[in-house]
Amino acid sequence: MDIQKAPRSKKGRYITIGAIVLALIGGTAALSTLEPAAPSVERSTLWIDTVRRGMMKREVRAPGTLVPEHVRIISAVTAGRIEKKVTLPGVAVQPGTVLIVMTNPDVQLELLESERQLTAAEAELVRLRNSLETQVLQQESAVPAVASEYGQAQREHEVMQGLAEKKLASANEVARAKEKLAELEVRRDAARRQLNASRNTVAQQIQLQEANVRRMRDIAQFQRNRVSSMNVTAGEEGVLQSMDLELGQWVVPGQVLARVAQPGKLKAVLRVPETQAKDVVLGQPTSIDTRNGIVAGRVIRIDPAVQNGTVAVEVALEGQLPRGARPDLSVDGTIEIERLTNVLYVGRPAYGQAESVVGLFKLDPEGSTATRTNVKLGRSSVNTIEVVQGLSVGDKVIISDMTAWDNVDKVRLK
Repeated sequence: MDIQKAPRSKKGRYITIGAIVLALIGGTAALSTLEPAAPSVERSTLWIDTVRRGMMKREVRAPGTLVPEHVRIISAVTAGRIEKKVTLPGVAVQPGTVLIVMTNPDVQLELLESERQLTAAEAELVRLRNSLETQVLQQESAVPAVASEYGQAQREHEVMQGLAEKKLASANEVARAKEKLAELEVRRDAARRQLNASRNTVAQQIQLQEANVRRMRDIAQFQRNRVSSMNVTAGEEGVLQSMDLELGQWVVPGQVLARVAQPGKLKAVLRVPETQAKDVVLGQPTSIDTRNGIVAGRVIRIDPAVQNGTVAVEVALEGQLPRGARPDLSVDGTIEIERLTNVLYVGRPAYGQAESVVGLFKLDPEGSTATRTNVKLGRSSVNTIEVVQGLSVGDKVIISDMTAWDNVDKVRLK
């Protein structure tokens, strides 16, 4: 027979539901206090470095090129048309090696005109010299004639004076002889002064004309040099570096025609970023990587201006150049700024800047996890950076790019 069960109490049901709710709340609270699971990072993809103490070299690395120490720029002396390119770039040249042949009919005509003017000036000098010498000869012949007349007048005056004392000549005759003597004396002195003046004038006029001839000769020589410059020569020993000209091209005076360099004497020109150029000074040791060897050098010049965000730094090469070193070869230079002794340093992180505070992941002693640690950085170099605060000797930190885990403070290495 069926046994009738007593109905459950509502009070017990409420107690059960309350217990379940309390258990859920407690579990949720417990879960909220747990740390989230650290994400995993592949150890092989990370760069890990150890903090060290000792001497740290501060260096600046910059790209650059090799350029000749001495380059002769050959420019056009006169305008002309390129008729022939005798020598091509890369060929060794001597001072008299012809590089280019140019033509310009106007220059030839100017040479002929200057030579005509020179010939006319020389002819004028000959004519003037003959004319003046003739005048001097005439003056020289006139002086003795006047002197002879003066002597005759002087004797006549003495005779008249003697006759006057014997009462044989009148006073009028004596006075006339005296006046003639005085006139001839004046004429004699004037002839002598005129002869001296003619001689001085001859010398001055000939000197002026000779100066004009020399000037015309210099002009003619200048025009000859212009004509000779149409056959463009190297001017010195070296290698023809460049000659960007085309046949038939018209060039103007002063236009660059070619460059001749001495290939054995090269220097490096580095393009240092403007933010790092402030630490570069003259005389700092430098190493130049030519990709076929490393050459020692020293900073010899720093460009005072900034171009395209970089500063040009010239480096004199002190070592033997490797094979294949030539102008315009791309190189990498490393300039040693200073040496810091007894400092704490580590490999430069991918996202760390000098004199800043960054968060670096420091590995735990077991090396299975890494925790973000605030580290104060100091002076930096190419591959290393000074640690001012936050790390100790022997600490291992991740220096590769960890921006993908900026939202976590701990990672697990696998």
